[in-house]
Amino acid sequence: MKGIRVTAVASLTATLLIMQGCSTMGGSPDVYTVSQAQREQTVRMATVESVRAVRIDTSNGGTSALGAIGGGAIGAVAGSAIGGGRGSLLTGIVGGIAGALAGNAVERGMETSNGLEITVRLDNGEVRAISQAAGGEVFQAGERVRLLSSGGITRVTH
Repeated sequence: MKGIRVTAVASLTATLLIMQGCSTMGGSPDVYTVSQAQREQTVRMATVESVRAVRIDTSNGGTSALGAIGGGAIGAVAGSAIGGGRGSLLTGIVGGIAGALAGNAVERGMETSNGLEITVRLDNGEVRAISQAAGGEVFQAGERVRLLSSGGITRVTH
């Protein structure tokens, strides 16, 4: 019985790790979708006014509950392995609740990524702010940058 529990915990843990690997970097200035590739973009030059770190929610405000379900299952199986009889049932319930809370926190962490809010002054004097995923480029106040715009999407690059 304990061998089955250990196998179930290992299987659920592997599933959660695989799901984490499937997360994407939405909004990255370095990644183009197929529909964005080979399309003409408007290029405007600007000067960076300020840069600040932000978090980007890739779930668009919703959660799938997979983290809570997976964490709850792992916690319940792990908790029920402790104790015997009614103690096993109680630790399974407590483990399930704790696992669900932890799994939900892990999922929320996977659904956010590091980003930048870059405020620029266009050559015509207008000020704009663009938020994008943090990529390999570092932006500093006072430097010249390019704003690439197409289909309502604007990226800041050097």
